[in-house]
Order: sequence, then structure tokens, then C-alpha cells
Amino acid sequence: MNKIVAKRFPRNAVRAGAVAVGVLAAVPLVGQGMAHADTQVRLPNQTVTKKLADGTALTITRTNERARINPSMGGTPLHRNAWVSGRYDVKASDKKAKLGIASGYIVGCQLTLGGNSTTKGTATPGTGDYDVPISATAETGASVTLGPGQAANYTINDVEGKDDFGAESHGAAVTFAGGSGAVAYTNETMMINGCAGYAQARSYAKVQVMTDHTTQVVYLYGKPFSLG
Repeated sequence: MNKIVAKRFPRNAVRAGAVAVGVLAAVPLVGQGMAHADTQVRLPNQTVTKKLADGTALTITRTNERARINPSMGGTPLHRNAWVSGRYDVKASDKKAKLGIASGYIVGCQLTLGGNSTTKGTATPGTGDYDVPISATAETGASVTLGPGQAANYTINDVEGKDDFGAESHGAAVTFAGGSGAVAYTNETMMINGCAGYAQARSYAKVQVMTDHTTQVVYLYGKPFSLG
């Protein structure tokens, strides 16, 4: 934090000092119109409980979701940057259940990312659970180019592992045993290029639950917010 120190000047130096300050103060005002302050967005907490096919109750809680949005360094309306943070806590009533928790954001250009329901469930994992076409998938930190009517899926997690043949594999889900788990992230970056109109983003959690009797995927969507 900058510290301002007040100094006492001789009486005959006050007028000259005032003139000098006036000249210097005029310099940064020329560029002030080009500067853009970051927009801070804080989103509501949410808890949803869904009953699975075998009667297992799954509770997903989203807390501390927030976003900091600013234009690009170039200052053009085609570019936007966002830093996002949040936390998901997941708990199943079946203590033996295994969980896979993936989180991310759907980002749309000239699309309204609304919806009547904040949860969706499917019998098997899939990517067709959102009501807009996804044109690109990227990890946070990457730049995605979107045109009008297009949407992208930004994934938060990148989990390294081995496939069935021992080769390196990557996934978006963090796995937990014992019926509960949590995923948190802070200041993950999303960069959107090419969108000349308004842009929106909406968080989601994709939770896969595996019990002795069923395997099911449940989605929780957050509140949409504007990227400008």
C-alpha cells in the first residue's frame, strides 16, 4: 500500500508548490479515461440434495464462489479475462460410496446461460447435459475464441493418472472414497477472445457417484454472471 507523507513547506514555497502539483496532477488524468477497474462479483452459496436410483442421498454444497473480471491489456471489447474461485463439498448418505468431483465453467458469447433447474442427473457420464452447444473445451489458464452463439467449457481440475495400459492419462475429476469429498480452487484464469457482444459465465460441478447398486452423474449449476 502506498503511504502518503505530509510535509510542512516554508510559507514562500506554498504558491510555487501548488502550481507544480497542479501541472503534475494533470498528466495522469489524460490516461484515466482508458483505465478500467476490475469488476468484483460475489455469487450466492447453494446446497442441493438429490436422491439417486438406489435411494442414496447426495448433497452438493457450493460456497465462496466469486469472480474478478477485467478487460484485456489491449483494452478492446473483444477480449475479457476472469479470475474465478469457489469450493464444492459433496457428501453421500452411503459411506461406502466413491465420488468423482469435477468443476468448471460454461462460458457463452451472446448466449443467456439460464435454465429452470440447477441440478441434472444422468444414468451414465456424458457431456450433453447442458442446454447450449459446446464449441470448445479448455483448461483454465487457456485462451478460447468464441463467436456469437458459441459456448466453451472451462475445466478447473487436471488430474494425472495411468490408464488400463499404463500410459499417462488426464482427467477432470478428483476421486474420493468414504462417501464424501471437497474440491476448492482460487484465482483460476479464463481468457475469452473474439466475442463482440455480451458474454456470460456459469459455474458447474459434475459429480459421479458409485455405490454397490448404481453409478450416476449429478450436475449442479451456479448462478450466471456477466463478463461484460
